[in-house]
Amino acid sequence: MKFILEGAGIFIYPLGFCSFLALFIIIERLISLRDSKVVPREIAGMLVSGVLPSASPASSVGRILYYFNTSKPDPEALKAFAQLEMTRLERGMFWLDIVISAAPLLGLLGTVAGLVAVFSVDSSSLPTPETISRGVGLALSTTILGLTIAIPAIVGNSYINRRIDKLCARLNICVESLIDIQQKSGK
Repeated sequence: MKFILEGAGIFIYPLGFCSFLALFIIIERLISLRDSKVVPREIAGMLVSGVLPSASPASSVGRILYYFNTSKPDPEALKAFAQLEMTRLERGMFWLDIVISAAPLLGLLGTVAGLVAVFSVDSSSLPTPETISRGVGLALSTTILGLTIAIPAIVGNSYINRRIDKLCARLNICVESLIDIQQKSGK
């Protein structure tokens, strides 16, 4: 593993940044997308059963309830506010998409740079074994690192997007329940 990191040359810095960024975003989104932070089950259960709970704005559904209680919105305004809350769930995900695209491309750029280092010798002299070794090492190391970063980032991105879809569906159910409660109470 040490020779891969050493063989990546200058490309280790952008690849390392991509790795750090992907790890940070995945961990932050996993923490932020917990049920208690988005749609606590007890609040969702109360809404579905037709009971209007009092909730603090500590969760997404809590902020929707707070907006509902303070503004007395019409159903369309409530849905628009809920959509805004759902958009907040995707915060930072575009950075993960960038990492997924950039890491393999940086690996490919390192591959090309390594091959150029091998084949860009004077026509009067042959490349030395050291030059060939360094160039091939750069080519292979950056490719390995780029793919090693991108593959887990793709898995994390897929899992988080699936989690966001599930939470958005639960938020939609809560909003529809709020609209039903509103219509039954005649507000």
